[in-house]
Amino acid sequence: MTGTITARAKVTLALNTLAFTVCFAAWMLNGVLVTFLVDHRVYTWSNSQMGWLIGIPVLSGSILRLPTGMLTDKYGGRVVFPLLLIASAVPMFLLSTANSFWSFFLCSLGFGLSGASFAVGIAATSVWFPREKQGIALGIFGAGNAGSAVTTLSAPTILRVLTDRGRNLEQWRMLPRIYAIVLVGMAVVLFLGTTTKLPQGAGEKDLKTLLAPLRRIRVWRFGLYYFLVFGCFVALAQWLVPYYVNVYSLSVASAGFMTSIFSLPSGMIRALGGWLSDRYGARRVMYWVLGSCAIGCLLLVVPKMDIESPGRGVMATRPGVVTAITDREIRVGNQRYPVVSRPDDETRSFERHETLLFPVTRTWQTTTVHVGDRVARRQLLARGVTHIYFQANIWIFTALVFIVGIMMGIGKAAVYKHIPEYYPEEVGVVGGIVGVIGGLGGFVCPILFGNLLDRTGLWTTTWMLLLFVAIVCLVWMNAVVKRMERHI
Repeated sequence: MTGTITARAKVTLALNTLAFTVCFAAWMLNGVLVTFLVDHRVYTWSNSQMGWLIGIPVLSGSILRLPTGMLTDKYGGRVVFPLLLIASAVPMFLLSTANSFWSFFLCSLGFGLSGASFAVGIAATSVWFPREKQGIALGIFGAGNAGSAVTTLSAPTILRVLTDRGRNLEQWRMLPRIYAIVLVGMAVVLFLGTTTKLPQGAGEKDLKTLLAPLRRIRVWRFGLYYFLVFGCFVALAQWLVPYYVNVYSLSVASAGFMTSIFSLPSGMIRALGGWLSDRYGARRVMYWVLGSCAIGCLLLVVPKMDIESPGRGVMATRPGVVTAITDREIRVGNQRYPVVSRPDDETRSFERHETLLFPVTRTWQTTTVHVGDRVARRQLLARGVTHIYFQANIWIFTALVFIVGIMMGIGKAAVYKHIPEYYPEEVGVVGGIVGVIGGLGGFVCPILFGNLLDRTGLWTTTWMLLLFVAIVCLVWMNAVVKRMERHI
């Protein structure tokens, strides 16, 4: 293949992208469905149980990316992709019969297989495109993760209609059945509309050969990149809702809208990331992505605050007796010591500002002596107080989060641009393990966010963790690049 893109390749890309969108929408179903069932007291699950039911499809879908990627390299996407859709549809349909936590858990574990569709689609799509076009092709395919927005925006409305606005709650069971039917229908369309195409020598590889790339540290480095740009993206898409509610006192509906400013553009921008990777090279794009994420997270680290701290006080330069105290000075003998008095309505003077870009400080002194007191040299006459106020303006915060989301979207495509360049005949296996690591980030990061919040009481520890991961990725990549340059 010299650079031409056939009509069959375009059809395959379109159908694979549509199938991935359907799978991603199914993968994210529990986020809406579980919340609906608990809010309407259909089930009385605890917060911990809700967390497991929302997270378990992400976990199973991530772990299964490696074996499904391997199968796609061996048998082709036309066979594996429809089978995956049908295999996901069965537990999705059975979800409609669930009556307990564990039955819901097992069905969710099963339909989580739909999350493995990414590894299948990457392998099934890349073989149809020349190397110089794979970045944008895989970027277009990856835009199917906007399927999460399909569920977020449509599933609540469907549930309201099905349950007659909550008057017939048992009709929630129709929603997973609808999803199961769509999965099966997509499987039929995909099988009839695509053609089998395998990487060169795919049928000759045994299991040991297929797993050989996993011994290479480069594969795990790509996985760490994807942990940041995909795993942390998935985690933030869920975590930002309680973040907005707790930090900015928004309603859940408003918090969901603000979160969509982060998640929707990031999903759709992936095709641009592929084009940029084709044009400028995936490595250069990753420098932009990692650097921008690090800077953005660094700016987001500073928490919203309103604190008082010890400041510069006033000390006696010579011994004597305090003879007078006013709002402006303390007099010891004939010595006058200027004092800064506390401004009236201190906190409100800050809050009157609609937008504060940076932390603002005010200082004053509070006297610690009285008239007639005898003081020694270097004795404290007035205690210093520093008031630090940082608004963490919601719109500035959202703009920074938006930028981080955009860079993550571009980074997702750049990471997968690397894979067919280094492993053109093993895209499924390498893409599978990279997808596993990234997907596990979506499962692990909310747990880490919660633990950090519990230990520190600071919501901005979220950005501290992301900053750490971004810096590790950037330093590791730069070290590898420098080593490669020395050997040229």
